[in-house]
Amino acid sequence: MTPEFSRTERVDQIGVAERTVAIAADPGERAALATRFALISLDRLEARFAVRGEAGAVIATGRVRGEVTQACAATGEPLPVSIDEAVSLRFVADPLAGEEEVELSADAMDTLPIENGLIDLGEAAAETLALALDPFARVPDADAILAAAGVIGEDQVVSERGAFAGLAELRKKLEG
Repeated sequence: MTPEFSRTERVDQIGVAERTVAIAADPGERAALATRFALISLDRLEARFAVRGEAGAVIATGRVRGEVTQACAATGEPLPVSIDEAVSLRFVADPLAGEEEVELSADAMDTLPIENGLIDLGEAAAETLALALDPFARVPDADAILAAAGVIGEDQVVSERGAFAGLAELRKKLEG
């Protein structure tokens, strides 16, 4: 299956000297990815990678940027979201060969496969964007909208000051 946003690089064309690869999804690719990731729209997806070969692997580091519109998880209202994610990837021929369970540090690279002598920076960018999305994104006034619609009671509305604002006020009363 070919991904909606595929930008492949031949591994045999990637040397040890770092080079920059910039990619951007076209309108058709963005529409297909919006459907795949259940977005209202995907208005921009671009990435810039520094790519280099290293001991049987390809290392790609850089940034993925995007502009999406998600549906609020509570109300369905459109919610514009900007994505700007740092990415560190290591492409290897067989990502599972000889691997034992290891604990990864925060700066560990994600490992992706080299398939048929190719790496796919487009699919890597798309997956990075998808993972950066909040699966339970909510518009700032979601509780007020739900209360006005009668879905939740006024006593269930979380203040814009935060879910724990009431507890903080109670603590002040008890301490003071």
